[in-house]
Amino acid sequence: MKAVVINRYGKNDVVEIKDVPVPIPVQDDVLIKVHVASVNPVDWKIRSGMLRMVTGGIFPKILGRECAGDVAETGGRVKHFKKGDQVIGLPSIRRMGAFAEYAIAPEKTVFPKLMNVSYEDAAAIPIAGLTALQSLRDYGKIAPGRKVLVNGASGGVGHFAVQIARIFGAHVTAVCSGAKIDFVKSLGAGLVIDYTRQDFTAGGEQFDIIFDAVAKRTFGQCKKALAPNGVYISTLPFPSTVINQYVTGFFTGKKAKAVWVVPNADDVKWMQDQIKAGTIRVAIEKAYLIDQAKEALAYSESGRATGKIILKVI
Repeated sequence: MKAVVINRYGKNDVVEIKDVPVPIPVQDDVLIKVHVASVNPVDWKIRSGMLRMVTGGIFPKILGRECAGDVAETGGRVKHFKKGDQVIGLPSIRRMGAFAEYAIAPEKTVFPKLMNVSYEDAAAIPIAGLTALQSLRDYGKIAPGRKVLVNGASGGVGHFAVQIARIFGAHVTAVCSGAKIDFVKSLGAGLVIDYTRQDFTAGGEQFDIIFDAVAKRTFGQCKKALAPNGVYISTLPFPSTVINQYVTGFFTGKKAKAVWVVPNADDVKWMQDQIKAGTIRVAIEKAYLIDQAKEALAYSESGRATGKIILKVI
């Protein structure tokens, strides 16, 4: 099968498109015939070695963390899926493998794909979609009327967060570049700040939730823009955020939290139901073929992406 492989950590020149054996599912594994894989910043961060403490030093590695496709085969202990089922898959961070014609994921992180949700839209849910949902709902305790700021509102996670905050009845302020203001407004943001012209932390307004979807601003920088009992949420567990999460959890009104997504069937279905109903739009800016994985990773790494980037395998 064709796969996107690295044999060492490094820049984009370590990425190769190679023919490798189809993985064999065992026990709780589900083998997925991949139609579409989604590209996320975590993919080039893994490629570069930024997460080597988690991904380890054994090579070769097939990149890719989320995909949508059809069940090709199952391990002997799989109970809820059979060959031909349309599914959404989240391979483990140590095994990865979604950037390939076939990928393995444990049954607990494989979810039914609704018939009227496209493979393209479905592939964007497990990482970007659930990060936005769980950050706002579980970490931020979002509720109607709360004031939410989304930093990086035009990106993969951010564009979901703006729409989810609107669904929950919050007042949404979005931060992005000037070129993407119209796009972010179309998602339902009430106010959009061009970060090249205005620093939201210096404007005097305070927010109940500051969700840094691109992990560009620290808790210390955002603290004065938080309401007295506000919460700052980052998508990356920077050491300062982890320390502040512990300290603020006990001693202060303003909280710092680093999100760790927990994939589950209920949240995946909730996202699909919203997509089906038209209340969430998955904005796919660029679709690459698997042979163009280097270009897809480079574009993600550039930070210019609007919405999602996908790889089409079929």
